[in-house]
Amino acid sequence: MTTSLLDTPINHHLDTQGLICPEPVMMLHKTIRKADSGDIIEMIATDPATTRDIPNFCRHLGHTLVHQETLNEAPTYRYLVKKKSAY
Repeated sequence: MTTSLLDTPINHHLDTQGLICPEPVMMLHKTIRKADSGDIIEMIATDPATTRDIPNFCRHLGHTLVHQETLNEAPTYRYLVKKKSAY
């Protein structure tokens, strides 16, 4: 486990750079299925569609978008997603 700049523990790293819709969301969905409740997934993407798709994914499935930022390279997008708790 590593810690981000926000001191949020990161349990999973997902690099989707160079992939376009729908692959980044599909990969996030696969990673979340394998993660434990409360785990944080860091996702790096270059597809501008992820700025719309990742927040919608979280909202519709009940996960928490902890952080979203645009990095200066290329541009590159970074997301921290927290898997929802099991009921």
